[in-house]
Amino acid sequence: MTKNVRVRFAPSPTGPLHIGGVRTALFNYLFAKKHNGTFVLRIEDTDQNRYVEGAEQYIIDALNWCGMPFDEGPNKNEKFGPYRQSERKHLYKQYADGLIASGNAYYAFDTSENLDFHRKDHEAKGKTFIYNWHNRLKLSNSLSLSAEETQTKLDAGDDFVIRFKSPQDETLHLKDIIRGDIKIDTNILDDKVLFKSDGMPTYHLANIVDDHLMEITHVIRGEEWLPSLALHYQLYKAFGWEAPEFAHLPLILKPTGKGKLSKRDGDKLGFPVFPLKWTDPKTKDVSRGYKEDGYFADAMVNFLAFLGWNPGTEQEIFSLEELIKAFDLNKVNKSGARFDPDKTKWFNHHYMQEQNNDALAEAFKNSHQKLADIDVNYIAMVVDLIKERATFVSDFWDLSHFFFTAPTSYDEKASKKAFKEGTKDILEQIASIAKNIEDFTVENLQTEIKGWITSNEIGFGKVMMPLRLALVGALQGPDVFDIMYMIGKEETVKRVQKATEAL
Repeated sequence: MTKNVRVRFAPSPTGPLHIGGVRTALFNYLFAKKHNGTFVLRIEDTDQNRYVEGAEQYIIDALNWCGMPFDEGPNKNEKFGPYRQSERKHLYKQYADGLIASGNAYYAFDTSENLDFHRKDHEAKGKTFIYNWHNRLKLSNSLSLSAEETQTKLDAGDDFVIRFKSPQDETLHLKDIIRGDIKIDTNILDDKVLFKSDGMPTYHLANIVDDHLMEITHVIRGEEWLPSLALHYQLYKAFGWEAPEFAHLPLILKPTGKGKLSKRDGDKLGFPVFPLKWTDPKTKDVSRGYKEDGYFADAMVNFLAFLGWNPGTEQEIFSLEELIKAFDLNKVNKSGARFDPDKTKWFNHHYMQEQNNDALAEAFKNSHQKLADIDVNYIAMVVDLIKERATFVSDFWDLSHFFFTAPTSYDEKASKKAFKEGTKDILEQIASIAKNIEDFTVENLQTEIKGWITSNEIGFGKVMMPLRLALVGALQGPDVFDIMYMIGKEETVKRVQKATEAL
């Protein structure tokens, strides 16, 4: 790739960042890093009515947590700043005026009542009202009015918008990296508003002007922007600018595979759809986040990468560095990607095994009051024994409580299976053996107890099942000898003796 790659992620600060937005940011980030390019964050806040306090910082925090900080953006390397559209609004009017001067746009003075009348009139005739070549000369705009009439309205301060003049009887040939060649008949396009009566540009104008001024080379965005591609190409042509390359990512679908994934799907099926927890500043409603639900950022990034992209190999586990190396926009699918909550857990389970035991022990200790006085080094040893069965840190207590507290009861079903005639004598023998082992190691425990079982020709199950039940209270947990070593000789003997009394 000859030119310096520059991509942008341009969210609106209207609330928390949906994982669909995170996926868009990720694909932009991977593409930029693959080509030694620049990842730009631009905040598109032209719609001030929808602006939500704290949303911009949430977006930045989410990107940082995912391990993909922006290279350029608000308050960081502001080479082409400012990076908030609300702080750039002085720029856009001159470009809108330039389009009017070149004949590619026009002033429209239609009132909302007048437009509503035309819509209803068309509906009554079974037609759809489109403001374009078909009817613009019948409406109130600088194409249907004389230059004097237009200037009079402008001088009088009449409300106006600026609309793009979409051409008639042309076929546009557009290119998309993911979707290939696209043909559009301009007769079906409407004359989009570029500049609003409140003095603010619409997304379409601001987006094109900013991408050009910020020297964006590739626009990688969601499928929902595909219908805008024709207008955006025409705007570049009207300005005489070179258009960036476009790539429209597939939708993230509901777990059923039907329809776009929404916040309600997460609420209904019990999984988060936001990277971080979000508290609505007005309603105080709290939305769950992947971070707070116990997901590792690496796991989230890994599963998001596979929503629409496939490396073409059997490999599923990728570090961020490996994703950067393997990523290719030509391997992104056109069709929607089904979101699978179970697959996200599968990824998290894998990344659990990669985590440092000391860090997990700290997280476990901080999450559970009963561990407040327990040595973190001991907790780390416990974590090492149980994490292969865990998906989240929140699973740890159920998997390990018996390392910290003795059982107060025994699983009823397991008791019927493990406690038989003669079990009491067996456990008394085990208690005696354990008591007499001076160097209480896993190896010595295995040697002594297994040796006793073999020499007495007892089935292993007859010994190991009731022994596990005595130590744990249920038929669960890691290797019995690891449990005995961890809780120590005194506690082991005490638990075995207590089980014999219960029998």
